[in-house]
Amino acid sequence: MEPQPIRLVIFDCDGVLVDSEGIALEVLVEALAKNGVRLTIEGAADRFLGRSLGSLAEAVRSEFGVEIDPPFLAGMREVLYARFRAELKPLPGVATLIDALKGANVECCVASSSQRERIDLSLSVTGLLARLTPHIFSATMVKNGKPAPDLFLHAAAEMGTAPESCLVIEDSPAGVRAAQAAGMKVCAFTGGSHTHHASYRQALMQLQPDAQFDAMENLLHFVFGARRPEDLTDA
Repeated sequence: MEPQPIRLVIFDCDGVLVDSEGIALEVLVEALAKNGVRLTIEGAADRFLGRSLGSLAEAVRSEFGVEIDPPFLAGMREVLYARFRAELKPLPGVATLIDALKGANVECCVASSSQRERIDLSLSVTGLLARLTPHIFSATMVKNGKPAPDLFLHAAAEMGTAPESCLVIEDSPAGVRAAQAAGMKVCAFTGGSHTHHASYRQALMQLQPDAQFDAMENLLHFVFGARRPEDLTDA
């Protein structure tokens, strides 16, 4: 059978549209340290990158016996949002990519593990919000966060697109697993500032995403070219 053309590109937000994961991991490690949990940035990335808040909270509770309660979250969110307003940048080339996709009648949406408030802040301070509103979906909209497929399937249904016609752009193992479980093509983006950890890249590649790329213009070539995952690789 001929592969289905890509009709919808589903972007994760953190680490794909905005270069936020490094900031978020630093804030999380600092917050956990105040509660007696000592982790390196790499250790936190291995455990928590790309997970929904509920999944993260369960992992912290299970492994360290620490409850991520409302005061913990409020303090962490205050620090995180302040740093986002001061430091957060879009990934290079992403605005051009979105404009090119939409100009060629390929729909775009966001499906993120973050809460909607954080997604809107991230996209607003980086100048991307107007390009993607109102097609923004949060893990708070579904029962199970990534690595479950619920969020991607919800986004596809809301956008009126069959899973086999969707391409997911993810930067985390949890996100790649979620896209695969949803029956969608998935490309692993490894151009963010947090992607230099060897263990992170190894975990990502072990999942065998359809393709891996470091620069947004390479995704343009894939979508508008032969439209085959094997045509796209930076590896």
